[in-house]
Amino acid sequence: MADLFGAEPEQPSDTPAEGAPLADRLRPRALDEVVGQEHLTGPEGAIGRMVAAGKLSSMILWGPPGTGKTSIAKLLADAVGLRFQMLSAVFSGVADLKKAFADARKMAATGKRTLLFVDEIHRFNRAQQDGFLPFVEDGTVTLVGATTENPSFELNAALLSRAQVLILHRLDEAALSKLLDKAEALTGTALPLDDDARAALIASADGDGRFLLNQAETLFDLGLTEPLDPKGLADLLQRRVAVYDKDREGHYNLISALHKSVRGSDPQAALYYLARMLTAGEDPLYLCRRLVRMASEDIGLADPNALVQCLAAKDAYDFLGSPEGELALVQAVLYLASAPKSNAAYKAQKAAIRTAKETGSLMPPQNILNAPTKLMKEVGYGKGYTYDHDAEDGFSGDNYWPDDLGPQRFYEPVERGFEKRLKERLDWWDARRAEKGGG
Repeated sequence: MADLFGAEPEQPSDTPAEGAPLADRLRPRALDEVVGQEHLTGPEGAIGRMVAAGKLSSMILWGPPGTGKTSIAKLLADAVGLRFQMLSAVFSGVADLKKAFADARKMAATGKRTLLFVDEIHRFNRAQQDGFLPFVEDGTVTLVGATTENPSFELNAALLSRAQVLILHRLDEAALSKLLDKAEALTGTALPLDDDARAALIASADGDGRFLLNQAETLFDLGLTEPLDPKGLADLLQRRVAVYDKDREGHYNLISALHKSVRGSDPQAALYYLARMLTAGEDPLYLCRRLVRMASEDIGLADPNALVQCLAAKDAYDFLGSPEGELALVQAVLYLASAPKSNAAYKAQKAAIRTAKETGSLMPPQNILNAPTKLMKEVGYGKGYTYDHDAEDGFSGDNYWPDDLGPQRFYEPVERGFEKRLKERLDWWDARRAEKGGG
């Protein structure tokens, strides 16, 4: 906090306390020590260029957990000589924001600019996010926000227009391996793992450097004398739950990937994304609903059994429950991804709805209207209607379109699967209709 004389608030020491977690002790001391984000921190990266110029713009650091967002923010302040102040949207409210801005304004009067780092900035509501705008605009603070959620969905457009969004990558195998090397060098101890177990530990981190270092610290503390194999490691460390929030972007990313893999006729990829969602705890009945939609939207009448398969999978899951019933979802996904594709029904629906909205309440032609009363018969309702079953080939060729609209063509079958036969049938009917003068 700023004192009455405007002195700079005391900043927390950058040196980790004795006994601090391994992840804190391994925090980088310079931007070139940050692992896995060289596309931003390198000389040609956005952050590297800003630091070289000695001037930062406000930014949003968007990336998965454990990828270095907090470390980068602290190092940015040091690199360009800004005072660092941190807030967490989880623990802070309007009063905390007002005090942070007031402190920053006092320090600006003494010539000391402030980098305000807001962790999990997406947790502030829209009104609170609006509160940042005047202080960002007048330069009271350089805002660095950190979020694991898609800024397009979670942050105000006004705030996004004043900040550069920088995307941090999930740490890859090489970056995570480098973190373990650093941990071993710092502790002077090799991890008690064989090569396969080390690879399994890295895979379990799912790109999260903090999680990896916490697991490594547990292994160091146990003082094991013999290296573990993958099974021993799995028995010792609790299984990590996949990062997945059903209310947020991960959910929509995976269902989108599943849908597009099915549409793209890649059953292997589709099965992978189905497994990802089931492993993460997605409701299988939600997946059943989405599969039914895929069957209608992307396959349709090219293979009418696709819809039957999906509804059967839903019934099988209802009957068996988890985990036995999940095999029925696997079967449905493989069937959909392997089926011939057509969106002709989907396109026909959209075209028909569009025309219905545009043309309003046009009356159908009188020949196909029922005439339950004498008056209706007298004015021509039903006059000239031909009962198709009495006609040659069971086809009358009558006109069924409103007089003010005329025949339209919404459904265009593709030359794939069952729709190829449907197209031949429709073409035959169209030719007969033209002969009879009905269309």
